Amino acid sequence: MTHSMRTDTHTPQPDGRGDWRDAGVRYALLPLRIFLGVTFIYAGLDKLTDSAFMKEAGSGSIGDMMRAVRDSSAIPALVDLSLKNPVGFGYAIAFGELAVGIGTLLGLLARLAALGGALISLSLWLTVSWASDPYYYGNDLAYLMAWIPLVLAGAPLLSVDAALRARRRQRRDDW
Repeated sequence: MTHSMRTDTHTPQPDGRGDWRDAGVRYALLPLRIFLGVTFIYAGLDKLTDSAFMKEAGSGSIGDMMRAVRDSSAIPALVDLSLKNPVGFGYAIAFGELAVGIGTLLGLLARLAALGGALISLSLWLTVSWASDPYYYGNDLAYLMAWIPLVLAGAPLLSVDAALRARRRQRRDDW
């Protein structure tokens, strides 16, 4: 005979509303989504509006930054690839951050946006912040880990994705 053991410590209310813990679980990823979305939008806009950043060389340029981290990165070949066209790479990162931030904030193709954010963070961790010692001083690793729950869960609430899902469900139910 098999016995199952309940591990939850609260009982739903009789009217079906649940309690604050249920709401906490449902909305748990929302602060992370807002933070990452706003941060990546800001990062993309910051790069696009920084006159020094989008240059092949010079103080504060993407080119000088990539040359400075080349020998200390985990994947020097990735840095070499960026150095073939540093300005193009800078624009790709900036527009990628914007797309990821907007998608995450709106919850539009949220898992895909989160995957993009994770890949950007991974590439920056393996190149720009790889030499951080100790490793946890490199903020790109923390961003990479922050994206993983959103890759797994998407944006189930307060999102374009959720609205589209509800609309599809309604159409299916109307048939």
